[in-house]
Amino acid sequence: MVKFNRFTLDNGLRVIVHEDNTTPMAVLNILYDVGARDENPEQTGFAHLFEHLMFGGSVNIPSYDEPLQRVGGENNAFTSNDITNYYITLPSANIETAFWLESDRMLSLAFSEKSLEVQRNVVIEEFKQRYLNQPYGDVWLKLRPLVYKQHSYRWATIGKTIKHIEDARIEDVKAFFKKHYNPQNAIMVVGGDVKLEQVKQLAEKWFAPIPAGEKYHRNLSQEPEQREERRETVTAKVPLNDVYIAFQMGTRLDDDFYAVELLSDVLSRGNSSRLYRSLVQDKQIFSEVHAYITSSLDKGMFVLEGKPLENVSIEQAEAALWEELEKVKQEQIPADELTKVQNKTESTMVFSEMSLLDKAMNLASFELLGDADMLNQETARYLQVTTAHIKEVANKIFRRDNSSTLVYLAEKTESALV
Repeated sequence: MVKFNRFTLDNGLRVIVHEDNTTPMAVLNILYDVGARDENPEQTGFAHLFEHLMFGGSVNIPSYDEPLQRVGGENNAFTSNDITNYYITLPSANIETAFWLESDRMLSLAFSEKSLEVQRNVVIEEFKQRYLNQPYGDVWLKLRPLVYKQHSYRWATIGKTIKHIEDARIEDVKAFFKKHYNPQNAIMVVGGDVKLEQVKQLAEKWFAPIPAGEKYHRNLSQEPEQREERRETVTAKVPLNDVYIAFQMGTRLDDDFYAVELLSDVLSRGNSSRLYRSLVQDKQIFSEVHAYITSSLDKGMFVLEGKPLENVSIEQAEAALWEELEKVKQEQIPADELTKVQNKTESTMVFSEMSLLDKAMNLASFELLGDADMLNQETARYLQVTTAHIKEVANKIFRRDNSSTLVYLAEKTESALV
């Protein structure tokens, strides 16, 4: 049970306070309700570019890292298709430094052509290294537009193309900041060795003067239900052939979500899971095989991925994967198999409550979903899932006409052809 209090400033900033006096540390986490899904299709990669720009200094604080390091603090951030999240951890005695830093860049980020050029080059280099020049690195650049035809999940967080980052202009960046980086579009969680009244005072001092910003309403094109099998095959400089089969699934708030996530665990969590035992150990079809979901706010993806051994054809590999899927569609899994993955999930939830940062990020995420207290109901939701529900969602999702298959074929080298 994670206990917390919350309040909202007049400018719309939602603040959650988790008091934990078992640690001398504190965390300040700010979640901005903006991700790659909120981008203009002709200007993708902006949410991620902005994550980098936020560390370029604000009007009153030219160097973000320097004052934080002086008080023993650390910081980082991440961007997804749904959110952008920033956090600071530091000794609780220095918590006001975190308020000062985060409020100043929310109010007055320093925009300059030099900063934009520096961060643009950093992002372009990341695009090249992680997505274009790495084996299988471009998988999300190919798989997402195969699965999504209408929704803005059809491009990856890094963006559709480097050109969108290269063409980013200072006025575009300023407009993105004005629209998304304001108090009413943010959730702040302060946790650790802090007191509610202390946080209220600091929030009023540092964040209350910031204008709320203009409220906007999302109007995203929702993805229609898939009714046709989709395929794409690419030949690339990869060490082994690789098969991805992605299925549309429901939203994060869908009633089936917990059953779907446990189904992915039944298939692929650990060396005792179904796919590993059957396809890696027993039949020796794959060198590795995985199943996972994207947990997206809107319609997500259930993905199977496996690298067949060299003597196994792509057709054999796909057939083996579908055979395993048919098993969970035709027969209810044994109760003890479900109990095992439920226990593992419960253990994960317990361990997450031991991490101050994890608690802060989870509280922010669930508040965005509708209520931070949903965090305290999560374990029960997983434990309520039945074997019948697992079979039901398997039949709902694992349909040929709901599948998008991406195949990587390893490029044959000249030495291999001799």
